[in-house]
Amino acid sequence: MTTDSRAPFFSPSSVINRSDTAAYEKELHASGYSRVAGVDEAGRGPLAGPVVAGCVILPPDCDNHRFQDSKTLTARNREILFAYLKECGAWVGVGIVSAQQIDAINILQASLLAMKLAAEDLARTHRSMSPDYLLVDGKFKVPMELPQLALIKGESKSCSIAAASIVAKVTRDELMARLHTQFPMYNFIKNQGYPTRQHRQAVAEYGPCVHHRRSFKGVREFIGESPDHASSHAQRKLR
Repeated sequence: MTTDSRAPFFSPSSVINRSDTAAYEKELHASGYSRVAGVDEAGRGPLAGPVVAGCVILPPDCDNHRFQDSKTLTARNREILFAYLKECGAWVGVGIVSAQQIDAINILQASLLAMKLAAEDLARTHRSMSPDYLLVDGKFKVPMELPQLALIKGESKSCSIAAASIVAKVTRDELMARLHTQFPMYNFIKNQGYPTRQHRQAVAEYGPCVHHRRSFKGVREFIGESPDHASSHAQRKLR
């Protein structure tokens, strides 16, 4: 996916309607971009599990104002909106970066990589809707040759970013629920890998499993504990 050298220049208006979460998308469409995608990630702060990103292009006739920052929604409401994305015909891509990759390149670079993979997944899965512009949550742009705008607190400013945050959160929660079945002692289904008191106590007791981020405080102190110990304990719990 590369930048079209003929891509129109875009500079957001100083009088953009901040209360309209589709305002950036509307201005971009008026500037000549027809496939504006929002990208966001979930899972920067946990001690375990991957960082997951979503990339979403909303169809023009959908009820885009339904999409809000995933962190302000209940799990049930996120699931309802995730289902609505499928119903309304949104184009969606997902990117996943493992705990091992996070340890290798750091969480910031892993988050940006996950967003890049999500954009590439959307382009690969829906070739006719390959994004021509990205609205990115946060301060940093995605490392790819594509016109883009980084928006701090973008989930509250762009419906496309908000939709991407819902995709990322719901997908990651499902992945952590699967990991819970393998490693129930960490209670991933409840904490999603975040450093709750119970989770930190479980790491201290059982040591980290293969899905823990060993470069993170709260895990690295216990890397002397063999992950095989956690794995064998999990197998006993599952019998």
